Amino acid sequence: MKTTFYKYSVFALIIGLLLSTRSFSQEATVDDYRMLFYFSTIKQSDNSRTLEARFIARNKKDRKDKIPVFGAEIKFYNVFNDQELLLGKSKTNNEGTARITLPENQEYLTDEEGYINLKAYFAGTDAIDEQEEIISVKNLHLELDLKEIDSIKTVLVNAFVMDSLGTKLNIEESDIIISVNGMLSKMPIEEGSIEDGTFEFEMPTDIPGDVNGNLTVYAIIEDHDEFGNVITEKMVNWGVFNKQDEVKSNTLWSEAAPIWMYIVLTVLLVGVWANYAYTIKNLFSIKKEGKLLETSTEEQQATI
Repeated sequence: MKTTFYKYSVFALIIGLLLSTRSFSQEATVDDYRMLFYFSTIKQSDNSRTLEARFIARNKKDRKDKIPVFGAEIKFYNVFNDQELLLGKSKTNNEGTARITLPENQEYLTDEEGYINLKAYFAGTDAIDEQEEIISVKNLHLELDLKEIDSIKTVLVNAFVMDSLGTKLNIEESDIIISVNGMLSKMPIEEGSIEDGTFEFEMPTDIPGDVNGNLTVYAIIEDHDEFGNVITEKMVNWGVFNKQDEVKSNTLWSEAAPIWMYIVLTVLLVGVWANYAYTIKNLFSIKKEGKLLETSTEEQQATI
């Protein structure tokens, strides 16, 4: 028996297929598409954790033809043996993404090795099969410390997990990216490796900050087999602010007048002097013609 959601999901997917820019020699169906279901997690700087599932329909023949599955309800679970603890649920948006954020104090079920087993689950419809994806991560703690050591601006990172007794265990090795906030996204400035739980990096002194010289530094671990995605951040007054010298234009109240005033004044002066020259030229021409006329009159009188 179809539910309202089932009918809506099939309808939305078929409408998306019909509106696709790809031309079809025949009507496209759901069977022409393969369902792709992705699941990931990222631990944020405030120790909260985001779970994200992405649901995409990809054409089997044309891999560039992808349609997000909209309105699908995704349930997120914490799994341990036969136990499934529902963490939350969310519906996919118009990009096919569903996500929830778990608070810092969220308690997880962990296995004997300390892994948190997380599951994203879609129940399926008459037209779309159920989807399930499980990932396992350890709860990595990433500490970022920014300090000046012998007048050298230094980035220090500590990475560790806690055992069942609450003891810190430094991780052996992991790639790490140090980034700063850019205009549109994070700008990587160093890629290195954590060894025995620590990483140290000398911060450049020419990185732009805001008007107060503040910038945000990020320490990021991406797609790690054991820890997934982990990020932490801290603001520090290590940036430089290059004030742009304002180019002053000529104004009425400045020492130099506006350019248009020079142009207008030049045109007016040229016009005035040209008028003087034209007048003087005409005066000489009138005087010359007067003399010629006077000479001609005298010759006529002499002839008579």
